[in-house]
Amino acid sequence: MVSPPLQDEKAMDIGVPKTEHSYTFPPCNCRVEDVSEIMYSVCVIGLGVVGLPTARYFQERGCKLVGYDISPTAVANARNWIEATDNPREVPSDIDVFVTCVSTKLSGNSPDVSNVYDACRIISAHSPKLVSIESTVPVGTCRNIHNTVLDRQVNLVHVPHRYWEEDPRNHGVRQLRVAGAVDAESMIQACDFYRHLGIPLVEVEPVEVAEMSKITENSYRYVQIAFAEELCRICSRIGMDFNLLRSVCNSKWNVDIPEARDGIGGTCLPKDIRYVVAAAQQRDLEADLLLSAIRADREYVKQLAKPLVYV
Repeated sequence: MVSPPLQDEKAMDIGVPKTEHSYTFPPCNCRVEDVSEIMYSVCVIGLGVVGLPTARYFQERGCKLVGYDISPTAVANARNWIEATDNPREVPSDIDVFVTCVSTKLSGNSPDVSNVYDACRIISAHSPKLVSIESTVPVGTCRNIHNTVLDRQVNLVHVPHRYWEEDPRNHGVRQLRVAGAVDAESMIQACDFYRHLGIPLVEVEPVEVAEMSKITENSYRYVQIAFAEELCRICSRIGMDFNLLRSVCNSKWNVDIPEARDGIGGTCLPKDIRYVVAAAQQRDLEADLLLSAIRADREYVKQLAKPLVYV
């Protein structure tokens, strides 16, 4: 069982500090290279849809790898490819890099990142060179974890995953990723590690930009799909073929209307758009467009269950 989240783990204050990131990153030149002679000892925490492929890729790139998950089922499955455990006391003491791939969620409509905090509490019992949070988190999470759970004693970077389960060959672990760090030394360590893995990085400062980038990417996609769904409803009302309209509109070079399918499901897009909405609302802003997109998807799903009657 995951321990109950603290209050600040559910709804993070998204204020970006004005003084703690006045550094400038030295050039890291994080290009893809062959596996170096360095042997990293790595623990991947969270062995689900993203974590297990991540762990397997790290192992293929020459890392000494152990996986950890609270789920015995996930661990049993992972043991088909990697060393794994559901006992935190069995995680080796000499880990160089911890990578968190645990899931994040919603509590009502508010962010809940208790799983990330739980993972970092386990990490706090060790002294790694680097902690990389690849889980999707709200703005402010990484710096708060670094300051509180890790007591600023560990280098920390946020490299949100872009893994797509439906096409891991083209959109898997190894693809261009955004990286933000809590300080310059953390970024140097991250560049060395991800270069070793052959994963190119887009470095950003401060770390909050990296946090915001992932939830923005998915919110943008959500809005695109919601627009297509709304257009489909309009076409249905006026008796027009939506797919025909979509195809002719997409013949223009800067238009790419997605399909309108069964509603916006899955675990990422519906959650991540709520993370952006929460970021706005915590600063007394109403994310009108995003909230409208959520309503548009809801109405579209209702129409699927009960088709419109033309008048």
